[in-house]
Amino acid sequence: MCPTGSVLHSAAGAGKPNLRSAFDVLDVDRDGKISREDLRTSYGGFVCDDMIGTMMTVADSNEDGYVEFEDFEKVLDSSINRNGDEKRKNGTGMNVMEDVFKVIDKDGDGKVGVEDLKSYLSWAGLQVDDDDIKAMIKLGHGEENGGVTYEGFLQILSL
Repeated sequence: MCPTGSVLHSAAGAGKPNLRSAFDVLDVDRDGKISREDLRTSYGGFVCDDMIGTMMTVADSNEDGYVEFEDFEKVLDSSINRNGDEKRKNGTGMNVMEDVFKVIDKDGDGKVGVEDLKSYLSWAGLQVDDDDIKAMIKLGHGEENGGVTYEGFLQILSL
């Protein structure tokens, strides 16, 4: 279960992740689609406009200026299901999910720890207690006091 209370596995149990809660965090204005402005707000100045433009280009399959849930799901499913040698790269040579990871990894130590997740989720408006955050880190095969690596972060998203 994720901090929003929704289950991350699909009801059918087919192993395909339900990424709706992650989409909802980025859809700041709650209009059912992610815009450039939503991303600017979500990343809080941690990501430049060029990077946001690249993210939109990667995910906006119908080029209407918005990322609908289906587009978002395709991008994240491909990131989660791909191994390290087959990463689809965006225009800057970095994986979109690596960008997200770096934003959450506030101290830049290469791991997302309890404080990193707590800070980001709180900023995103999600009230999560320490036990929930520690459980997420454990699910990502991380250590409570050290956090999870990028691969562990993807593991958390895929649950």
